[in-house]
Amino acid sequence: MGAIPHASGTTFRVWAPHAKAVSVIGTFNDWNAKTHPLKAEGNGYWAADVAAQPGAEYKFWIRNGKQVLKRNDPYARAVTNSAGNSIVFDPAYDWEDDHFEMPAWNTLVIYELHVGTFNPKSPDEPGTFYDVIEKLPYLQELGINAIEVMPATEFPGGRSWGYNPSHPFALETDYGGPQGFKELIKQAHRHGIAVILDVVYNHFGPGDLDLWQFDGWSENDGGGIYFYNDWRAETPWGHNRPDYGREAVRRYIRDNALMWLEEFRVDGLRLDSISHVRNVHGSDNPETDLPDGWSLMRWINEEIHAHMPWKITIAEDLQGNEYITRSADQDGQGFAAQWDAAFVNIVRDALITQSDDDRNLSAVAGAIGTSYNGDAFQRVIYTESHDEVANGKSRVPEEIMPGEAAHWYPKKRATLGAALVFTSPGVPMIFQGQEFLAEGYFSDDQPVQWHRATELAGLVNLYRDLIRLRRNLHGTTNGLTGQHTEVFHINDEDKTIAFRRWADGDGGPNDTTIVLANFADRTHEAYTVGLPAEGQWHVRFNSDWQGYDEGFGNFESFGAEAEEGEYDGMAWHGSFGLAPYSVLIISQG
Repeated sequence: MGAIPHASGTTFRVWAPHAKAVSVIGTFNDWNAKTHPLKAEGNGYWAADVAAQPGAEYKFWIRNGKQVLKRNDPYARAVTNSAGNSIVFDPAYDWEDDHFEMPAWNTLVIYELHVGTFNPKSPDEPGTFYDVIEKLPYLQELGINAIEVMPATEFPGGRSWGYNPSHPFALETDYGGPQGFKELIKQAHRHGIAVILDVVYNHFGPGDLDLWQFDGWSENDGGGIYFYNDWRAETPWGHNRPDYGREAVRRYIRDNALMWLEEFRVDGLRLDSISHVRNVHGSDNPETDLPDGWSLMRWINEEIHAHMPWKITIAEDLQGNEYITRSADQDGQGFAAQWDAAFVNIVRDALITQSDDDRNLSAVAGAIGTSYNGDAFQRVIYTESHDEVANGKSRVPEEIMPGEAAHWYPKKRATLGAALVFTSPGVPMIFQGQEFLAEGYFSDDQPVQWHRATELAGLVNLYRDLIRLRRNLHGTTNGLTGQHTEVFHINDEDKTIAFRRWADGDGGPNDTTIVLANFADRTHEAYTVGLPAEGQWHVRFNSDWQGYDEGFGNFESFGAEAEEGEYDGMAWHGSFGLAPYSVLIISQG
């Protein structure tokens, strides 16, 4: 489909089932509709072979009765701009020595970023894929092994979050287009970093949308052949939901997903608001279900699992529905993981609640212990994402003390949250700038303030240390990569919680990892928790270390020799120094 270059020219193919005549017009024929008519191939498809070379601009000329339409190619890989022309794109690219291997999902650490604001050269111009490349060494040093790129397909204008795709197959021109995106992927792979692309299939547009009434046909003043033309079209973003029941539209969306994974070598996809693909209102009301949307997502996941099982698909459904990540052969949609709303809502609430006495540790314990289908890594957990730091909400430090993000309280409680993200079961994710306490809220015209990475270098090191422990790079915290979790200590009076993680059997000296978290502004000289084994237990991480921030207390938390005696349902116990709003990571070996 689209424009397919070959040795002697380009084959153009388009789906326009209600057209009476179709031509391709462009710079190669002076935009003359009589020069290169397309031939009907049946089932609404039209095609022609034309002596056009890569780089040529074109559109499809469509006649439907008295209507004469000029439309961009739905499959265009590149456009001059969102309201401009399609460009014949040669997909050939020198990947050089790229033989990247996707990290194991239980060691994945995701960094969500927005290309336009991540590292722009000027506040007056959006950033590009090449600007992101410049920061790859920083991300590599931080320990990140996957970046999640907010939607980067062509949208109206130069600034957007990206969730309003005009041309789903074309990369945003202002970001650097398809060549720039491929270069980012190649360079990310060289730095050991996977690339996950955010894609939007719950709606298209609404602006600069040539898919709308593409061949002139529509019903009820709806969107025509690519869209539902009845009540099923309604979305929070307009009446522009794709028609998941039409075979050509299903293939259009499937082709899009596979293109990123195959041609662009993207390592995974994050699919936006899947709840609005499976249900008109994004709810669990069966009366407004969209069975065709459900089966489409399952089909895409089946294709990926059959041919590229190492590539990850992540759903944003936010309904806590474990069928989203259940395998297709068990009536699930087959996603590898899903964003977990329960974790972010409960943990974030515990962090920003002003009074210590009001923190709900039982709810936090439930959020920590949650898994889908018995798999600890079928969920992505976070305290900040593009949604959680905008839409009327702000960054966690800003929520704690508006305008005082660098104060002790925001620092301590934000880092407490970070430690929970990196130690709880799930795939951890942070949002751009979170590691140096980015202030305010996210906006597509406010660049990341990179000077803060230097000013708050200690906090960046805190994140780096947490990531290395999460990935078990020191060989002392294997439990954090394991499937097993037990929250064994909840002290609602002192607002402390402890849980253990382990990978194999019942754990062991080089496996079991204990996490002890203090949700209150209280100091404990010797806080006692149960331990699952005898021997020495070492403190691998203390978030109160002054090396992370000179304002921290540097409260000493030494290791402990396990003492015999039942505590927290375990045969052994030990005591550790515990500072206010702090986290300890403890293990043996």
